[in-house]
Amino acid sequence: MPREAPYLEVADSLRARVLAGEWAVGERLPSRAQLAEEYGVGRNVTQRAMDRLIVEGLLEGRAGSGTYVRKPRERMRMVRSRHRERRGGSPFRADMKERGSVGTWESHSEARTPAPAHIAERLAIEPGELCVVTRYEFLADGQPVQLSTSWEPMSITDGTPVVLPEMGPLAGKGVVERMRSIGVVIDTAVEVPRPARATEEQANLLGISLGDLVLAIERTYYDNGGRPVETADIVVPDVRWEVAYEFGADRE
Repeated sequence: MPREAPYLEVADSLRARVLAGEWAVGERLPSRAQLAEEYGVGRNVTQRAMDRLIVEGLLEGRAGSGTYVRKPRERMRMVRSRHRERRGGSPFRADMKERGSVGTWESHSEARTPAPAHIAERLAIEPGELCVVTRYEFLADGQPVQLSTSWEPMSITDGTPVVLPEMGPLAGKGVVERMRSIGVVIDTAVEVPRPARATEEQANLLGISLGDLVLAIERTYYDNGGRPVETADIVVPDVRWEVAYEFGADRE
């Protein structure tokens, strides 16, 4: 069996020592030179090992000071519910405001994009029918917290002021409010959550490691006639968020 790269072996050892409490939260680790001597490797090896643990969130580097054991990241709760989706405006921005953060996002839309087969199936349209696809990176206080790729059939929005989700009079208002403005009343949202591992692109955008656990949510909105009007693939990093679903209780 081939051996792991030396920096991975050093990273595994350092991780185990940190988790065992050899260095307390906020305590500075020995210098890279000291660790290199201890492990009998080059400084570049300990550099890569410590950089890996910084990316994992176990350590933090402080310019001109050294490397310290990082306080564990708080895992926050993201509540998804029918009520929040229907309250108007951006559900994400409102959620972030509730927890004292400023919610913003970056987006890029492409119109007249042919629907691939799996998206066409979710939207009950023919493969190749034209859609608007919008890719989002959601931020809380400037830090990435969620990704989303949304598809809307142009047969519904073409020629209306809301054809591009982030342009026009209702930019940033959310799918429910935008669709309502053109007479499309969204009645139901169906979500299918699945565990997955972060791709390289997702890891880079979310500031996590390749292969980290994420929650992949397939969401589809339906109007009051049962027609799918939008579908999205949402990616939430498990290391930072737990997702809870809220259901209303019917009154008899």
